[in-house]
Amino acid sequence: MCNFLWLASTEGIGSYAPVLIQLLIAGAVVSLLMLLTHMLGPKRKTKDKLINFESGIEQIGNARKPMGVKYFIVAILFVLFDVEVIFFYPYAVNFRELGTEGFLAVLMFVALFVCGFVYVIKKGALKWED
Repeated sequence: MCNFLWLASTEGIGSYAPVLIQLLIAGAVVSLLMLLTHMLGPKRKTKDKLINFESGIEQIGNARKPMGVKYFIVAILFVLFDVEVIFFYPYAVNFRELGTEGFLAVLMFVALFVCGFVYVIKKGALKWED
């Protein structure tokens, strides 16, 4: 009868047709609005508008000045270990339901966590003095 019956079926790829149509419409609307604002918006480029805004702080020196790598290493390690600690929350909420198997899994997680921390300490990543 009609070759487009697969669009109406609830099985297979046809069930994703409404999502695909919605994504296409949303993409078209976003593209149209960005094009309209670019074409119709005011274009007043002044010296004050073209400088970088640093939270209200006056710029000092060049932005290409190199920074110490230690700062970035400590920041990445903080994020890494902070995210690992967040994984303790689900265990703390469900520790009775998880039983011995859950306790052993968390014990293994803590052991890996401590191994990573010992590795970081032995490499001297947290020492600020060179």
